[in-house]
Amino acid sequence: MNPNAALSTALGFRPQPASREKLPTGLAPLDALIDGFPRGAISEIIGPESSGRTTLIHSLLAAATAKFEICAYVDTDDSFDPVSASAAGVALSQLLWIRCGHNAGHALKAADSLLHAGGFGVVVLDLCQIPPKISNRIPISYWYRFRLAIENTPTILALAEKDPLAKSCASLMLEMQRKKIIWKGAPGFELLREVELETISRKPTRPLPASLLARAI
Repeated sequence: MNPNAALSTALGFRPQPASREKLPTGLAPLDALIDGFPRGAISEIIGPESSGRTTLIHSLLAAATAKFEICAYVDTDDSFDPVSASAAGVALSQLLWIRCGHNAGHALKAADSLLHAGGFGVVVLDLCQIPPKISNRIPISYWYRFRLAIENTPTILALAEKDPLAKSCASLMLEMQRKKIIWKGAPGFELLREVELETISRKPTRPLPASLLARAI
């Protein structure tokens, strides 16, 4: 056995594979930045309200279901909108939607069951709406357990959050920011048409962000 690997294992660190298969999102600027979401790993999508988190999640699910993969959305606070997801290209017939009734504990247990069952291309765990007093009390053991469950599998676990939770257990961390809202129409009758978004890769660190444009449907 490699002595460095043995030392890493003894210290509690797990050696990372040299490269992982990735799933492109179909968003050209973002794919150029990160090459896609790594399979067999945890990815975090963080940012405030209306920052583009949902746009990115929909793009990821659309890309996976376009490959006929079965996906799951663990919805902690009933925030998932199947109509807008379908309009963004998500094949709802290939999506398992689990509503957790504003209970973060139920959401974590549901995600745990899905990841250990296997067979999913993407599992989204939406924790955007849970208050900090709850999110800060989530045991770190959950993230280690989730990481172990999916390594060496094609599953992507995407965490949607306001702030990072998995941290060192995540292989990818993207911060979403809203840059500009574009309204069109006559004064007094303006409609929201486009939102300019920015995606910053916090892990791995990239020097430049990716600029995205979300259009109202």
